[in-house]
Amino acid sequence: MSSSRLRLLLAGALLAGPMLAPAAAFAHRPWLLPSATSFSGEDPWVSVDAAVSNDLFFADHFPMQTAQIHVEAPDGAAGQIENAATGRYRSTFDVHLTRPGTWKIGTDSTMLTGSFVADGVAHRVGRRPGGPAGPGGPGGPGGPGGERPGGGKPEQGNGPAFAGPPVAAEDIPANATDIKLVEAISRNEIFVTSGQPTTGVFAPTGKGLELSPITHPDDLVAGEVAKFRFLIDGRPAAGLKLTIIPGGKRYRDAEGGFAVTTGADGVASITWPSAGMFWLNAVATDNHPAAPRATERRMSYTTTLEVMAP
Repeated sequence: MSSSRLRLLLAGALLAGPMLAPAAAFAHRPWLLPSATSFSGEDPWVSVDAAVSNDLFFADHFPMQTAQIHVEAPDGAAGQIENAATGRYRSTFDVHLTRPGTWKIGTDSTMLTGSFVADGVAHRVGRRPGGPAGPGGPGGPGGPGGERPGGGKPEQGNGPAFAGPPVAAEDIPANATDIKLVEAISRNEIFVTSGQPTTGVFAPTGKGLELSPITHPDDLVAGEVAKFRFLIDGRPAAGLKLTIIPGGKRYRDAEGGFAVTTGADGVASITWPSAGMFWLNAVATDNHPAAPRATERRMSYTTTLEVMAP
């Protein structure tokens, strides 16, 4: 599968589903996989793999790019990735945990997607060539809105053919008609702790779909119940369906995933069936975009969680 086709699949997955819809059935799933989530000692480091693949967490399809990875230290200061490298199927990087407490590592992006018609020709809206690229972020492999290598050829599929590469929203011509714009907000983040867990990195921004955990995500145990609160624009995300899938599908017949729905308070209770790494995803849709001319907002949240044996 070409990188352009992959980006279209991921963009379509983000843009599918009714309000507060369940996670889309991704043909390929983006993921960040830390070497561990809890560390001790005087000089801890975490290594992270980043990829897009069919099976979690087996890198067999496409690497995610590292340009948009951000790191937040427990005190709110910006951290950095080190030793970044991108191979054929995955990227990898390290983070030096120089302060005790819980760190947040990942990406968040906001972009406009959609289409319009100008002079009788249909065009896609997305990131212009040369825009920032990152894992799950716009404009790069593993994220919506990226460019087709070479550009210029209409996309073919079940829908209409689009002329040329995507057009940036600010470049939609004045004579455009049939404008359909969707504001897409996505987060893909992991949490790692050096020493005792802290909660500073969970302070909500009040924008889009966010995790505000009750149970610390680095303190999960198989057979025990964890409570995670989800927020949309700082308010409880009621009726949000979470899709949770354990890694290791390559070595079993069934995917082994399950779904949990938040209550009126935005809280989901999750009982972990086993120890291991789990991929959690949620997708929500509403009609409250902040971007001008957009009529719909699609939000996604993804994280990888480590569950320990009792």
